[in-house]
Parts: sequence; C-alpha cells; structure tokens
Amino acid sequence: MYDYFIGSVTRITPEYIVLEQGQIGWQLFTPNPYAFQKEQPIQVFVHLSVREDAQTLFGFTSLHQRDLFRKLIQVSGIGPKGALAILATGEPSHVIQAIELEDEAFLVQFPGVGKKTARQMILDLKGKLGSLMEQFTLPSADDELPLFGVNPFAHELEEALLALAALGYSDRELAKVQPKLEEAELATTDAYMKEALKLLLKLK
Repeated sequence: MYDYFIGSVTRITPEYIVLEQGQIGWQLFTPNPYAFQKEQPIQVFVHLSVREDAQTLFGFTSLHQRDLFRKLIQVSGIGPKGALAILATGEPSHVIQAIELEDEAFLVQFPGVGKKTARQMILDLKGKLGSLMEQFTLPSADDELPLFGVNPFAHELEEALLALAALGYSDRELAKVQPKLEEAELATTDAYMKEALKLLLKLK
C-alpha cells in the first residue's frame, strides 16, 4: 500500500519517530529512531502491519533494511518488535551472513533470540533472501563476523554521541565520557544516551 514517505521528522522517541507530511504526522516505529535527524526532509521506506486490533507503520532508512525486516517477521517466533530489535543491534549484512553461515552462536546474541529461534531463522531464511544477497559479499565460513568484535554496538554509540552533540554537549565533554561508553557495550542508542547523560552529570 505504501512504499515510502518524504517529510520532516518532528519528534524522536526511543521507539518511534513522527514524520510530518502534508500537515499529517505519521508515527513510524523504527529499529533506531536516533538514526534520524529533526526537521530535515528525508525519505523513509515504510511497512504497514495490519492486525485486528491495530494498524502500525514501521519506518526504515533503506530498502534492504526494510526487506530484511519483512523476511524476519515471516519466521515463526519473531514478530515486528523482535525484528526491530534485531535490526537495531545488528547491521543487515551481519544478520544475513550469520543466517547463510548457520552461525547460531552469533544469532542468539540478539535480544529475544534463543537457540530455537536462531535455528528457525536459519531453516526459514537460508538461501531464501533473494535480492538481499546481492547487496553483500559473504565471508568464508572460517571468517569472523564483525558485529560482536571489540564493540558490537559502535554504530549505536556513534549515533548517541551525535545526538548528544546536537543537544549542545561539547566535543571535549563527549571525549571524556566516550572511553567509558565504549567499555559498556550497550545494545541501543537510547541506552548509550542515558548512560552518557549520567556520566556527563558527574562532570559538572
């Protein structure tokens, strides 16, 4: 029904953004709301979920992120919220690599994914990701997947620092708390921001 919206972000919350388009504010649940910036015209790819009790719009920064979301919600045991959590803490390429390489140990590190769900993801999606496979080059089976390396959530940390800078914190202040944030390895941008604010308050 909908493919994408073009509008300006007027509100950012830990779970969703509000995109204003033609004097209508669309509530879009996204993997990482802090990946968006306020008041800048952007294109957001959307997915409409219709249930008996609700109609929910999900927003994504790219087509392949949305495509992977649609694949994930087809897996038994993974609903829209679970799929968002996976995309919030992992790059699409890393998730695809883990599925194709049958790396259950990697997949169970995502929020809400146990061994049974990881196995189901592999059974349902391996070899069935279609055009998504064209986006990435898979490593050999012996190669290490990069997401859970020195800091598996470096992307979320970076976005939290950018958001804090937008709130008025100086580079000097952020540089003081960044090492402790890197050690924390928190799972979401929101968690990094909350921890950073605690640390910044201690500097006052």
